[in-house]
Amino acid sequence: MYQNSQPYPGTVSLDRERALVGAFMRRVYNWMAAGLALSAITAWFVASSAAVLGLFINLQTGAPTMLFWVAIVGEFGLVLAISAGIRRFQVGTAAALFVAYAALNGVTLSMVLLAYTGASVMKAFLVTAGTFAVTSVWATTTKKDLSGMGSFLMMGLIGLIIASLVNIFLASSMLDWVVSVVGVGLFIGLTAYDTQQLRAMVLEAANEVTVSKMAIFGALKLYLDFINLFLMLLRLLGDRR
Repeated sequence: MYQNSQPYPGTVSLDRERALVGAFMRRVYNWMAAGLALSAITAWFVASSAAVLGLFINLQTGAPTMLFWVAIVGEFGLVLAISAGIRRFQVGTAAALFVAYAALNGVTLSMVLLAYTGASVMKAFLVTAGTFAVTSVWATTTKKDLSGMGSFLMMGLIGLIIASLVNIFLASSMLDWVVSVVGVGLFIGLTAYDTQQLRAMVLEAANEVTVSKMAIFGALKLYLDFINLFLMLLRLLGDRR
C-alpha cells in the first residue's frame, strides 16, 4: 500500500486513505486537463492553418490524406504502448507518450470539429464537462461497487465499434443516432467505472514512482472517456456547417 515512501505500521486510517486517494486523483485530473488543453490548442492550430490542414486533408475534395491515416494509426499505437508498458516505463517516458498522444489526437480532432459550427462545439464541450464532473463526483462518493460493470461495459464498447464500422457502409441516419445515444450512456458508465477503479488503484501502489506512472495512465483513461463522450454528444447536439 502506498505510504508516501514512509513505513506506516498497521492499517492505514480512513483519513490517511482519503488523503492519499485525493492527492492521487488531483494528479490524474491535472494530467487529464493538460492533455485536453494541448489537444484543443493543437486542433485550433491545425484548423486555422490551411498549409498544415492540407497535410492531413485534401482541401479540394475533403478526403483524408495518407498522413491523416498515419496519425490515426499512431494514436492507437500510443494508447497500446502506454497501456501495455506503463509499469516498465520511466515516469518521463510515460509522460512524453501521453503528451504525444494528446497532441496527435488534437490533429485528428481538428478534422471532426471543422464539420460543426463553433457554437455547436462549445455547447457539446460544456455539456460533456458538466456530465463528466457529475459522474466523477458520483463515482467518488457512492458506496455502490461498480467493479462488476467492467465486462458489461467492455462488451458494449465492442458492440459500439462494430455498429459504427457497419454504418460506414450503410450510412443510416437512424443507426447513427442509436450509436450516438448508446455511446453517451456507455461512456458515462465508463467514466464512473474508471474513476472508481483509479481510486482503488492508488492504495495498491508500492511507492511514489508507481503512483506517478499510475496517475498518467489514469489520466489517459479518463481523457479517452471524456473525448469519446464529447464526440458522441457532438453528433447528437451539433449543427453541421
